[in-house]
Amino acid sequence: MLWRTMSNRNHIKYWLPVIFWMGIIFCMSTDSFSSENTSRIIGPILYLLFPAMSPGDFALLHGLIRKAGHVAEYFALGLLLFRAFRGASLQKWQLSWTIAAVVVVVIYALSDEFHQSFVATRTASLVDAGIDSIGGILAQLVIVFWYRCCRNSRATKADS
Repeated sequence: MLWRTMSNRNHIKYWLPVIFWMGIIFCMSTDSFSSENTSRIIGPILYLLFPAMSPGDFALLHGLIRKAGHVAEYFALGLLLFRAFRGASLQKWQLSWTIAAVVVVVIYALSDEFHQSFVATRTASLVDAGIDSIGGILAQLVIVFWYRCCRNSRATKADS
């Protein structure tokens, strides 16, 4: 019985942040974070930094900032998913955790775009789902790179 309780706590410990972050992404897909509304916040900052910016340059920079936000949101989701799939395992990395994390990121990105199709001030876009997915894939690449560097640095220290 105790083992089952501890196991459930571990599931909560690893999956609650994933669910919480997915909720944040869902909220960011509402009208509140539409391009019109974010330009009210980002616009004054950009014009403060670049007072002579043309409207065309503003639109381009605003769009790039929004797309970078998509990548960052799904990068964080990719990290959280890897952590949840890894759980309490003593292994550092497994390909199956990475694949599972990427699959969930892609499915959630597609469902997020589907959700946006019902929001009047948002549009659904497969391109945006792709950009979101890139964020999750980048997270997995960083994880692989991190574990390879850590493994190599430990091996080097052990040889010394």
